[in-house]
Amino acid sequence: MDDVITLAHGAGGTVMGKLIKETILPSFFLRRALEGIGLDDLDDGASLKLRDHEIVVSLDSHTVSPLFFPGGDIGRLALAGTVNDVAVMGAKPIAVLDAVIVEEGFPISDLKRVLSSMNRAAREVPVAIIGGDIKVMRRGELDQMVIATCGIGIAERGRVVSDAGARPGDRVIISGTIGDHGIALMATREGLQMETAVKSDINPIWDVVEAALKVGGITAMKDPTRGGVSSALNEIAEKSSVSVWIDEGEIPVRDGVKAASEVLGIDPLEVTCEGKAVITVDGGRADDVVEAIRQTRHGRDARIIGEVRATYPGYVLMRTAVGGTRIIQKPVGEPIPRVC
Repeated sequence: MDDVITLAHGAGGTVMGKLIKETILPSFFLRRALEGIGLDDLDDGASLKLRDHEIVVSLDSHTVSPLFFPGGDIGRLALAGTVNDVAVMGAKPIAVLDAVIVEEGFPISDLKRVLSSMNRAAREVPVAIIGGDIKVMRRGELDQMVIATCGIGIAERGRVVSDAGARPGDRVIISGTIGDHGIALMATREGLQMETAVKSDINPIWDVVEAALKVGGITAMKDPTRGGVSSALNEIAEKSSVSVWIDEGEIPVRDGVKAASEVLGIDPLEVTCEGKAVITVDGGRADDVVEAIRQTRHGRDARIIGEVRATYPGYVLMRTAVGGTRIIQKPVGEPIPRVC
């Protein structure tokens, strides 16, 4: 039987990584332009060097189910997700283009609701929505709606931040609680009634990144979407040829997320976040960066969760609450399908 695409191929884990490296990358001859970051870098976006600046471009598609959930909807997700991909590369988001594909019979009232949500998120940054497209597929050929977004940002030449720059001695920062988005979706799908309600953390986080950049010393950044914090940290460790050590007791997780994760048998470290940043920063500036982030709207729960070392390059290790150490591996796939 021929190999076929499975849900895991789009879930941000090792299966997706293998598909990209073995099938997608070899399919294209030119994978870099104007001396910028290209496809081979497998970063959150790409860049183009133009005189004194770099233009950062990121493209994403969104197939979340359900379309509306506690804390957000597909419109806010599409806008924030693309803005955040641009932001964690150190570029100021300036514009977004979007393409909307809807199923025949989709209520126009729901379309208006999604677009209004996208517009509200854009005003928070702010970014302009400068172009787009809309297509309609026949009833039954699409599950309600898919949105693809392209984000554009700008940074000074040479100031783009990659996810491959972490250095021994850096500290590791998370800008807030983890697992909120994925657990909110899963709890909704499964009809879980939790004592503490869980809401998605979907937010455009340019304010967080801008505050960190102003302090300086930032060496690497990622937003922990598919595959969660586990995947983000593993990518930083692998690409930077360093090890990342984190402390279990320092990782911020809401009580409702902990409870739902236990019921569902899911590790919060592997669950998608949609309004957080993982940042590595020069050890001497880490406290100042955390304090600056905590002053922003979307970074009040930021904290230092670990450090970067030279030993065991490519590994992520966690010091557990009981005094042991365990390896945090990159997940095979996102444990919650159609989460973004």
